Amino acid sequence: MLMKKVVVGLSGGVDSSVAAYLLKEQGYDVIGLFMKNWHDDSVTISEECPWLEDSNDALIVAEKLGIPFQTVDLSVEYKERIVDYMFNEYERGRTPNPDVLCNREIKFDVFLKIALQLGADYVATGHYCRKGTIQNTDGTETYQLLSGKDPNKDQSYFLCQLSQEQLSKTLFPIGELLKPEVRKIAAENNLITADKKDSQGLCFIGKVHLPEFLQQKLKPKKGVIVEVPSDAHQFATAVPEFQSERERLLFQAEKPSYSETDGKVVGEHQGAHYFTIGQRKGLNVGGTKEPLFVIETDVDKNIIYTGQGKSHPGLLRNTLFIKEDELHWVRPDLALGVDEKMEVMARIRYRQPLQPATLYKVENGLFVDFEEKQSAITEGQFAAWYVEDELIGSGVIS
Repeated sequence: MLMKKVVVGLSGGVDSSVAAYLLKEQGYDVIGLFMKNWHDDSVTISEECPWLEDSNDALIVAEKLGIPFQTVDLSVEYKERIVDYMFNEYERGRTPNPDVLCNREIKFDVFLKIALQLGADYVATGHYCRKGTIQNTDGTETYQLLSGKDPNKDQSYFLCQLSQEQLSKTLFPIGELLKPEVRKIAAENNLITADKKDSQGLCFIGKVHLPEFLQQKLKPKKGVIVEVPSDAHQFATAVPEFQSERERLLFQAEKPSYSETDGKVVGEHQGAHYFTIGQRKGLNVGGTKEPLFVIETDVDKNIIYTGQGKSHPGLLRNTLFIKEDELHWVRPDLALGVDEKMEVMARIRYRQPLQPATLYKVENGLFVDFEEKQSAITEGQFAAWYVEDELIGSGVIS
């Protein structure tokens, strides 16, 4: 029997190095591929050039494992699909999640296609998540995206936009392991990446400081910071009698709208598009009893609205809405029809502990209704929902 061929995305980090090692041990024919995603001189990422160091580490690991190694340049696709999208989203006052997109658009699309052209049966990555397979009665298979065994490192959220087609061609060799076990395997096999720090970067363009990176393309413009008191009229709205579930959801999902006269001007900023809801750092306003948090940004008028303290009502909501064209089911067979509902566990950001919620499907999209109020529900970010340890769907918060 011919060995199955797997292309591993070697990023120069410990997780993908160990993924490659494990696959080789399991008898796969393994090829290491390093993705170079950046060389636009009009936007520098940082003084040092981490991708050079990373590609070098990836090469050393490949040589140590005795597997072929190639570098592919995906910077054109990366710029078109990720970077330009990010700038546009920030300009619209939304906060994108580059890592989720990167996986959907680059690692499991462009990269997957290159791997298949190289004759691969699968691609593999160093993500902390697992894949399950359900055998259907008609002989077909349904794939499950399951959370990683390491509760501190579960990365299923970043893969929440993957499709059945993409999952069918993917392996996650380290999903059953804990991070310390991964480092131990790397050390025992003298892999150079064993003690390397995890990258914090913008998916994988190396070490990035987001606002500076944005500043190079989005021009600074001075505006005011307004502090909205927690007893402002927006938060004193009497809850009406609802005629239907849908009315209640619409009411709860609606964001308050603010104007400059709703509070007092407490400072200045360099551009509302650099700030995101729930942000505390970078406001540089002192003298308040509790720290100020961003509760809303108005990119058209270039105003930042803030509130004091974590429990400010402007930060908290139970319900969010996802538009139909931004709704995605990893398990299309579990997708809700109009007027159907489902109880799930959900999160609105990476590392957030899962929260009980109910999904309500309507004609033009889906409501996610949380039992507890959620802090800083942010447009442009992804909400993902789970049944037990399986991520079954996700969507962009609108």
